[in-house]
Amino acid sequence: MFKDSVILVTGGTGSWGKELIVQLLTHDPKEIIIFSRNEDTQVKMRRDYQDPRLNFRIGDIRDKEALFQAFKGVDYVFHLAALKHVPICEEHPMEALKTNVTGTQNVIDAAIFNEVKKVINVSTDKAADPANFYGFTKAIGEKLIIHANLLTTNTKFVCVRGGNVLGTNGSVLHLFIDQIKNKKEITITDKRMTRFFLTKEDAIKLLLKASTDGKGGEIFVINMPACKIIDLAEVLIEHFEKEVNIIETGPRPGEKLHEVLVSHNEIEDTVVYNQEYFVVLPDINTPGVRELYSACQPISESSYSSKDHLMTHEEIKKMLVQSKLLY
Repeated sequence: MFKDSVILVTGGTGSWGKELIVQLLTHDPKEIIIFSRNEDTQVKMRRDYQDPRLNFRIGDIRDKEALFQAFKGVDYVFHLAALKHVPICEEHPMEALKTNVTGTQNVIDAAIFNEVKKVINVSTDKAADPANFYGFTKAIGEKLIIHANLLTTNTKFVCVRGGNVLGTNGSVLHLFIDQIKNKKEITITDKRMTRFFLTKEDAIKLLLKASTDGKGGEIFVINMPACKIIDLAEVLIEHFEKEVNIIETGPRPGEKLHEVLVSHNEIEDTVVYNQEYFVVLPDINTPGVRELYSACQPISESSYSSKDHLMTHEEIKKMLVQSKLLY
């Protein structure tokens, strides 16, 4: 699919973007355009990778004209750019709206105008049954992407929804490790809290597969393991062999106790694609999409929550070692 193609990645200098580009380069693309607004991270990434197929382009998805220019001649777009930190989006809702909603619509308009073959929108578990401003903006972004399939037959739009990816910028894992090493204490908002986790490498591998398989109009939901945040903290404390206090601080604004990858309202429209994915089918009349998944079994659970199917300490440690975050 990607061989000899031109691919553009919005937010391509972030943690997801870097791993995505590493894996995309193995598919022999003609060119990968890295579109982001951060000059420093582009300069650093250019030095680190030094591949002639990489083309760095400064721009902001809020700037529709910049996107229209950048999308010329592009075959595939991975839309990763977003404001992602829950507290930041709670404090600056209009900024989150401009980036996550208006920016996504700008991506859609530019893709349709330039007849891009496929747009893959990377979403989050916080878009399912949203409880904070970040989640609401990403949920609207999903709706815009799915609806875009009714606006054109030349460009297909697909969503991929996942949970937390280990080792990415802002990950709780880095915070915990820093606190263990330097403060000898870990702060947890609520000891009952659970979250979905996946290694960065596996997350991008699944993203690429969903990108290839997606026909347009679906939300591919990555089947991810979950764990209690306190269990993650305890595994790290045991690994570093430190005397560490665990301090419960109380939930931050907009923070949920548990996340869901498939909400209760989506269950009737969700099928089991394979062991790695569920697919949420569009609730709008997207021609031919439901027929493509008619042989798939409906999901058997009433919702897909991070409080279910929790990993043991040993499974958490294995995941951290696999992702090369512990040695």
